Amino acid sequence: MDLDVAQVRAFVHTAEELHFGRAAGTLGISQQALSKRIARLESLLGTELFQRGGNGVRLTEAGQRFLPPARQTVAAADTAVAAATDEERPLHVDVWGHLYAPMRTLAQVAGRAGELALGHGRDLPSVTTALLNGDIDAAFGRVHPPLPAGLAHRLVRLEPVDAVLSADHPLAAEPALRPDQLRDSTLWAPGALDRLDFLHRFADRFDIQNTATSVNLGLVHFLAEVTADPRRFSLMPADVPLPQVPGLRSLPLVDPTPLYAWSLLWRTGNSHPGLNDLAAACAEEAGRSRWLEYDPTRDWLPEPPTNHPRRGSKQH
Repeated sequence: MDLDVAQVRAFVHTAEELHFGRAAGTLGISQQALSKRIARLESLLGTELFQRGGNGVRLTEAGQRFLPPARQTVAAADTAVAAATDEERPLHVDVWGHLYAPMRTLAQVAGRAGELALGHGRDLPSVTTALLNGDIDAAFGRVHPPLPAGLAHRLVRLEPVDAVLSADHPLAAEPALRPDQLRDSTLWAPGALDRLDFLHRFADRFDIQNTATSVNLGLVHFLAEVTADPRRFSLMPADVPLPQVPGLRSLPLVDPTPLYAWSLLWRTGNSHPGLNDLAAACAEEAGRSRWLEYDPTRDWLPEPPTNHPRRGSKQH
């Protein structure tokens, strides 16, 4: 059975949009042409891939099984075309978690990783979709389970996290804080907590009962909102350069120190040579800068890593 890549591509886009009109627009074809491609694919496979009805479009069980390898087929076809035409292109890398400034880490390895084309993803689900579609080669940010099949990741950096709060906060004069001292404060989040895995897990682990969300309009706006109420606090990686916000204090967290995990994420089977260069540059810098030191008796991670170097004495 020989698959038509154009038909498979039409299926993948429709499966992600669950809307024939939007999928057709993304592909730059008419909805009628899209429908014909999918109908021919279903005829070839001998099974329906979509349920069409008054409640919209849904994948059948066969469609759900077909989607992961279909994504890989489209991505492999694109890679094959690029190889056959000897097309040299930069490694396309999206970052997410913008409030925590992921570019800081990539900037330290970019010079050793070949040519990179950097972009911005909205969140982990959006970059996983882009990776599986072959729209990007790699992504950098905080990875947490579950991940779709067909993706691999490597831990790059474990970064200590500080508490940021108002100078009028009752704990603002402390030299350092334990996470459980914040139990009676309000965790201020830049979006819905169920979409912010690290903050969500921190609140659960340290019994932070009071949480509130804001609209993410950038770091300055977010920190100004934190300082607007002496009961609020939030978390920031310790090395993020903080803007000048009147009344803002940043305090190290100890016993335990929360660590924010940065990872490189890619699609298995991606043969772009720049991917190995980027992974090697990250591993080299991690060893040089001791990015992966972790001591379970002193540090806290939502998902503790395996085969990690132990952290020595802490300096904040």
